[in-house]
Amino acid sequence: YGILLTLRIGGADMPVVISLFNALTGIAVALDGFVLVNGELGDAGYAMVVAGILVGAAGSLLTIKMARAMNRSIGGVLFGGFGAKEEVGGAIEGSLKPIDPDDAASLMAYANQVIIAPGYGMAVAQAQRKVKELADSLEAKGVSVRFAIHPVAGRMPGHMNVLLAEAGVSYDKLYDLDEVNGQFATTDVVLVIGANDVVNPAARRQGSPLFGMPILDVDKAKNVFVIKRGQGRGFAGVENDLFYKDNCRMLYGDASAVVGSLITALEHS
Repeated sequence: YGILLTLRIGGADMPVVISLFNALTGIAVALDGFVLVNGELGDAGYAMVVAGILVGAAGSLLTIKMARAMNRSIGGVLFGGFGAKEEVGGAIEGSLKPIDPDDAASLMAYANQVIIAPGYGMAVAQAQRKVKELADSLEAKGVSVRFAIHPVAGRMPGHMNVLLAEAGVSYDKLYDLDEVNGQFATTDVVLVIGANDVVNPAARRQGSPLFGMPILDVDKAKNVFVIKRGQGRGFAGVENDLFYKDNCRMLYGDASAVVGSLITALEHS
């Protein structure tokens, strides 16, 4: 049943579906516990009921929060066919343009304001402490540094907030989507670290699987540097228009290693 339910759902909506399945798992465990309560394993049954209720409740709240953050309804995700197909159209104009870490660091060192937009790639590389070190290095040079946090960046709401707090980033430097989107147009450099779908301008284009999902408007900044392992697509399987824009440059490699290279370059700039 789970396979049949998800076959028609596109990748853009999968985070909501996965969270929903997590909630359903908790409900299933609780129901199994009710059965065991009346049998020989009564104590185990009570434990399963309690655990199942907790998991089901937490999963349900997470599902609702993720759906709202992505501007979806749960019914629309399951039965509306969101994210089914990309619109028909030509290939994206432009090309991917790599940049050397030394050149990127030089531009950042002479910027007035830098906004860092972290994503799942930062979590995978466990680069949050390196990112904090990079922010400190920039601030030591008089650069204003802020962090743009998308509500569903990573694999759950608040994922980036937790990682950055763990690294010691001050909470007053974290800006949510509504607070930061108006600042990108006057920002000298945006550094995207391992984020993809949440910064994809295709979300503004009707017919895209991402259409309607709120995004960080990083493409409006003067310069955008994207740290990315390779040229693959994001979780939704949609080509990212941002990467082909004239103001965007790519920094390929593991997020921790690339950020480390930027820190080293800043020390010598």
